[in-house]
Amino acid sequence: MSKEKRVEAIFWSIAFPGFGQFLNQKFLKGVFFVLLEFTINVQARLNLAIIPSFYGDGTAANDTVNYQWIMFYPCVYLFSMYDAYRDAGGERVKYAFIPFAISAYIGTIGVIYSRSIQLFDHIIGVIWSPILFHLAGYGIGIIIRAMILHFTKHESNPA
Repeated sequence: MSKEKRVEAIFWSIAFPGFGQFLNQKFLKGVFFVLLEFTINVQARLNLAIIPSFYGDGTAANDTVNYQWIMFYPCVYLFSMYDAYRDAGGERVKYAFIPFAISAYIGTIGVIYSRSIQLFDHIIGVIWSPILFHLAGYGIGIIIRAMILHFTKHESNPA
């Protein structure tokens, strides 16, 4: 499949976990991810936290969520994206999982530290902190993947 198809699958997964799987006609996996996302979303009270976050009230957002459940969200979210990407042809891309996995790890760290990270003297909260950490994590993952590809290329081509 084309690169465009892989990007499309990721964007639908960003919109809602499971939609990328539907796009790839992996309906059982799609239903699984939709149900998993819905369960975590409701149990974590994620949608209730989004509203104060968009008004700039990270403290209220933090007070709204259930941290025992929200901790699952970054990994489920990124795995859904990776799975959709992979099913859309990404399995042929060497080490493609690395940026997704690193972003999931670092996004979870963003959840953990969401109560203390400030921007312009405001707590950014449990919604924006993981998003920013995800972006940074994905960038770090791209760098790590590039390093691994560089070193493995040299190992397979001895001088």
